[in-house]
This record gives sequence, structure tokens and C-alpha cells, in this order.
Amino acid sequence: MYNQASSGLFKGMNAMMTKVSILMVLVTVVMGSLYTEVSATGISTLRGFLNPFLEWYYVILVAFLLFFMIWLGTGRYKNVRLGGDSELPEFTFFSWVSMLFAAGTGVGILFWSVAQPIMQFQDNPFVMPGTTDADAAVIAMRLSFFHWGINGWAIFSFVALTMAYFAFRHDLPLTVRSALYPILGEKVRGPLGDIIDLLAVFGTVFGIATTLGLGVQQMNAGLSQVFGLASSTQLQLTVIAVIMVIATASVVSGVSKGVRLLSEMNFWLSIAAVSFMLLLGPTQYLIGVTIEATGDYIQSLLRMTFHTNVTHGDSWQADWTVFFWGWWLAWSPFVGMFIARISRGRTFREFVMGVLLVPTGITIIWIGLFGGTALYQELFGPGGVVEAVDRDVSTALFVTVEGMGVGQLTPVFSTLLIVLIGTYLITSANAGTLVINTILSGGDADPPSAHRVLWGVFLALLTGVLLVAGGLETLQSAVITAAMPFSVIVVGMIFGLLRALAGERFAAREGERKTAPAEPWAVTDCDPEEAEEEEATETGPLNKLGS
Repeated sequence: MYNQASSGLFKGMNAMMTKVSILMVLVTVVMGSLYTEVSATGISTLRGFLNPFLEWYYVILVAFLLFFMIWLGTGRYKNVRLGGDSELPEFTFFSWVSMLFAAGTGVGILFWSVAQPIMQFQDNPFVMPGTTDADAAVIAMRLSFFHWGINGWAIFSFVALTMAYFAFRHDLPLTVRSALYPILGEKVRGPLGDIIDLLAVFGTVFGIATTLGLGVQQMNAGLSQVFGLASSTQLQLTVIAVIMVIATASVVSGVSKGVRLLSEMNFWLSIAAVSFMLLLGPTQYLIGVTIEATGDYIQSLLRMTFHTNVTHGDSWQADWTVFFWGWWLAWSPFVGMFIARISRGRTFREFVMGVLLVPTGITIIWIGLFGGTALYQELFGPGGVVEAVDRDVSTALFVTVEGMGVGQLTPVFSTLLIVLIGTYLITSANAGTLVINTILSGGDADPPSAHRVLWGVFLALLTGVLLVAGGLETLQSAVITAAMPFSVIVVGMIFGLLRALAGERFAAREGERKTAPAEPWAVTDCDPEEAEEEEATETGPLNKLGS
């Protein structure tokens, strides 16, 4: 572990990093609350200055990560295991997928699954003159798949795999700084390593705060429409308090209990919501448009991946692609560490195929059904979704449900979605709380319970202050801009991982191990203690990374 205090209030934590994190949060809250206009202007100016650079820098970085992850999952290192050679996965495949999706993009997909296809339908640079509205709807779906699909999950999966590899295969603490051990050596244990991890804490804290804020506003819209509760800051603060109490309780109970059970419940609720939309919505259109948009997405993936807006004079690239790639990068320490925490025992091939393909497939189905229903209503039904999105994005999902015309089932389905939003907010909050404390405790996968509770309270207060002050949009822009310095760390992690992988054992023929992984039931004549010592020597950080 890195610099844990042995006594006092910060026992088990890195005292200096914890204090700096709290101070950093407080300063940001004060600036965003008391000096909202000044902060917004400054951040807007900075983003405007950086956008021409980010339009190609983020594009090339994300493209590289996508191909790099595919190579790791299919190339010579595909059999490397995140742990010992004979180690089994800690969680079942179902529990694993449920947790990584719930903590990854569950809340975002709920918020944007209707709004983004509608917004892209209204305006994007890929619709040529003469394009019919039906074809424009397919393009809008394709662009939504692109921003929520395999490219973004390549960012999450790279950060997650790298941290899991160094933590579980080389017995280094589960923190971002450990991935730079091959480059920085023992310097990762000092102030330089603290700065690296503080950037991860910053992205996690404010990423969670903005997500909670947006999700609570969407829940407020649903409660207002279904139960007639007036939209108010007081109601939003009450919802935040309830969510954080449940989230904190679940994270204190541990990953294998509270977090896993909530994530699995999320998954089943999501299946119920998707089934409802498919069976009671315009089924034939939804199936057709999802298949067609998926084919369009696959055919256009390379072109969109390398699109830099060099031939257009509009701001679409900065408003959408740069925004989303920055959002994924800003969230990657949080989601990456959580995915790493639940992925012990999986091979590179299992990990890459699972984290890249499964969530992307789920995302395509979700956006295809919910976004497709909204587009159908605009093309062939009563409409009204475009107007709702332009007026208040948080109401789009519930306006779409109302427009389905399912009578008495409308409030039932809307209530299901409200519950689903709440559970996704809870799983995101408890995963974020766990990650923050893991970083601040120097990589302890089971940080002190008292600090988990404290950070749960702190996140609730932070979100409440931002809602009252109206600083969520400014903070979101700040997080996206702050993703740039962390992207430099991501580049360093690439070199660190490649250097560490050079020590893996392989046969002369590329793609095969010199020594096959031992099966868990295999019988050997060696002494167990000697075998354990030999494995530790083979996979330990001093043997591979310190030489």
C-alpha cells in the first residue's frame, strides 16, 4: 500500500492525499457556487481554446486504444491472466457483466437514450441534402451508437485491464500510479504518484456528482409526471439523501454482497424495461431500425473513429465527439478501477471480449428500442418528443413513454423506469465511493468503513450544493476539460503495460505460452509452499518490473 497512516483520524488512508482531495472539492464547490458566472466563463474560454487540439488528439488516442485492446484480446498476450496462472474468476459471468455495466454507463444511457437520437435527428453534419426523414433517423441512431459504443468501452477497458494486471499479477496496489511503475520505478510511491492518483480522485468525485445531479433531475421529472409531485430543489435534495443512504449501506457491506446484488437487480429491471418497450412499442419498426442502424454503425465505424471535422465549419465535433471522448476519459479512473476490482482471475481474451462487446451490445439494444420509439413517434406518431427535448432534456424519457399510448400501463412503466434510474444511481454512487476510498487508502481493496460512510455523505452534500447553485453544467464542462491531463497518464500507462508484458512467458511460436496455465484440479509433486513462492517470484513486481 502507498503511504497509509497507522493511527489517528486517517488510519488506513493516505492522510496527505485525503486532505488535499477534501480541500480541492471544497474550493471547487465555493468557486462553482459563489462565482458561478466567472467560473463558467473561464471554463468555456478554456474549452474553446482547447477544442481545435482536442478534435484530433482525442480522436487519435481513442482510435489507438480501440485497436490496442483488440490486439491484447486476440494477439500473443490473450492467454495472460489477471492473477496467477491457475486463478479462477472471482465472480460469475452474469454478476461480472451486471456490475460492470451498472457502474459504467447505466445512468448515462437512461438519460441520453431518447434525448441523443432526437437531438442528432434534428441536426448533424452527416445528413446530405435530399435525405429522407426515415434515413435521417437511422443516421441519428448510428451516431448515438458510436458515442456510446465500442470506442468508449475501449477507454474503460484499457484503464481497467492495466490496473488489474499490475494489481493482481504483480501484487502492486490497485491504483492508477501502479501502472507507471515500469517507467517511474519507486518514484510512484512519492509525491509524483500522489499527483497521478489525485487526478483520478478529481475525475471520480466530480464525475459522480454530475451523474447524480443529472439522474436526480430525471427522477424529479418522472415523479412529477407520474405522481404529480412538483419539481423542486427540496424534492431533489430528498432524493439525493435517500440514494446516498442506500448506496453507502451497500458499499459498506462490500462488493460481493451489496454492490453485486444491486447490480444484478438492475440487470433484471433493465430486461423488464427493454421487454416492455419491445412488446408494447412499434415492434416491427424497432427491430428493423436497430438492425439497420447497427449495420450502418459497423460499416461506418472506421470512418467515424477517425473523423476530425477538418472539412466542416460547424461545432458538431466539439459538442459531441470531443465531449463524449472527454467524458469517457474523465470517468475512466472511476469505472476502470471498479471493473478491475471485479475482474480478477480472467484472461485478457475473456476480459476484452466481455468488456468491449457485451456492454456495447446491451447499449445498442437499449438505444435502439428507446431512441427508436421516440423517433417513430416523431416520424409516424403524435410527436412531441422533439419539443420536450428542446424544453427540458430530463423529461424526454417519460414523454416518450406517455406517447406510446398504452393506457393504464403508462404509469406502471414510468414507475419502473423511476426505480431503475434510482438503482442505477445507487450502484454508480456506491461504486464511486468504493473507488475514491481505494485510491485514497493507497490501493486497499477493502478500505476503512468509516471513510466509505464519510465520502458517501460528502458526495451527497457536494451534489446538493451544485443543484442548489445551478453549477452542474459548468462542472461537467470542467470535468471534460480536466480529462486532458489524465489522457497524458493514459499514454504513460500504455508504455508501462507494454514494458511489463515483455516479461510474460511465451513459446517460440507467437501466440502460445511456453508453460500452459495449470488447471485448478491438476496434481503436482511439488511442495505447495515452494510452488506459491515460485509463482510470487515469477509474477512479482521486482522480478519483472524492477529489473
